[in-house]
Amino acid sequence: MIRSELLQALARDNPGLKADEIEKVVNTFFDEIAQRLAQGGRVELRGFGAFSTRQRDARQGRNPRTGASVAVPGKKVPYFKPGKEMRARLNSD
Repeated sequence: MIRSELLQALARDNPGLKADEIEKVVNTFFDEIAQRLAQGGRVELRGFGAFSTRQRDARQGRNPRTGASVAVPGKKVPYFKPGKEMRARLNSD
């Protein structure tokens, strides 16, 4: 599902809301998650999962075109851990 499909699904399920109101809610939702992660925090949505960040250490990479070694700096990357209910939904047969 892409963002526009999410907006359409929310509009279909909530006919009383205008399109710009739905878009504002979705933007606020994603902005708050991104802001909390940027601050080093964690976002937990019960029954769905938890968003957090993980630290990747600096390492030596390789330029695939030239084969030369390249220093890759350490960085933070987003991480998602699905919740118990989400895993159960995905693995139900």
